[in-house]
Amino acid sequence: MLTQRTSLTSQRAAFSLPEQTHYINCATRAPYSRAVENAGLEAIRFHSNPMGLRPDDFFAGGVAVRDLFARLINQPEPERVALIGSVSYGMAIVARNLHRKPGIGPGQQIVQIGEEFPSDVYAWDRVISELGLKRTVVPMPADFPKAEAWNAAILAAIDAAPTALVVVPPVHWMYGTRFDLEAIGQRARAAGALYVIDGTQAVGALPFDWQAIRPDALICAAYKWLMGPYSMGLACFGEFFDEGLPLEESWMNRMHSNQFHRLSEYEPTYRPKAYRYNIGEHSHFLQMPMLEAALAQLLDWQPERIQDYCGALLTEALPVWESLGCRIEPESGRGQHLVGVWLPDEAEPLAVQQALLDRRVSVSVRGRALRVAPHVYNEAADISALTEALLQLRMKN
Repeated sequence: MLTQRTSLTSQRAAFSLPEQTHYINCATRAPYSRAVENAGLEAIRFHSNPMGLRPDDFFAGGVAVRDLFARLINQPEPERVALIGSVSYGMAIVARNLHRKPGIGPGQQIVQIGEEFPSDVYAWDRVISELGLKRTVVPMPADFPKAEAWNAAILAAIDAAPTALVVVPPVHWMYGTRFDLEAIGQRARAAGALYVIDGTQAVGALPFDWQAIRPDALICAAYKWLMGPYSMGLACFGEFFDEGLPLEESWMNRMHSNQFHRLSEYEPTYRPKAYRYNIGEHSHFLQMPMLEAALAQLLDWQPERIQDYCGALLTEALPVWESLGCRIEPESGRGQHLVGVWLPDEAEPLAVQQALLDRRVSVSVRGRALRVAPHVYNEAADISALTEALLQLRMKN
């Protein structure tokens, strides 16, 4: 029997955000919660004296983080999770192994969405040249609503030519437009293509089900919706990558690497599954405890409840913003945690952003849209401050 999930209440007390500031900008960078902050401080204190550090201590933090992330994305095999430094690192792993795809050949296409984040674009330049591939970019539709037409165009592009690789996010990083990951995955598999997802702007705040979506790789930076530290990331790799080529040959990624007294007995065998893709020095003694605390907190809050909370925050504000001439994708075609608010043609986006900052309201500008990105540390007062500022700016015009 289905049970109704309990609602989240404001978690602002779990953060150290200054009073009278309105940070609605998690899509740029998440603030550290007090739990994450304390984990970092405790790690600094502990490692101020490395006496007693054991070989297994180099690996234990990563084991815990992989397990938590696997739970967050409904991946039953934590060994498929790798510790990376950035999205570009994870995408480079995919590019490094693309030549291994059975049947790949000149003229096949890599399908991507338009106005994608640069790390998801630059990753393929070299391999396109080396393998004789081509890039097919599916542009954002000009008209509103955009999501349904954009998803249909992606599916059509996969069908239009032999496809080697499909790369999409759950939501567009600038506008929050939502992509149908299950439908795109089904079409990619039918075409024999690899399917790769950049989950940076969604995973942690938007439910992600690895077993339903069935990608070949999911790649996430940690410092946005995973609420963790900068220069860390997590990637999950499917079976195609089990015997693949890593970017670097870290000693830590080999069998028995925790037996320091045997390290000069060079080991040819990698640890199983995704372990070979871990970035060198992945112990991250100071940052790993912070990421562990962040992931544990997200599992407690639950992405479904985060979506509900963010949606409730915005319910009354969205019609007001639209009354000012802004355009917003309908709820069915976007996330609740990342909403593109397209400004009227006469507005200057950067000037609007600066005017908001002058009122201690922080949102991003991407293209011609304000990127409004709330989280559980936001309250109704934050959204009201944004609305009031937009109303004042409109009245001045």
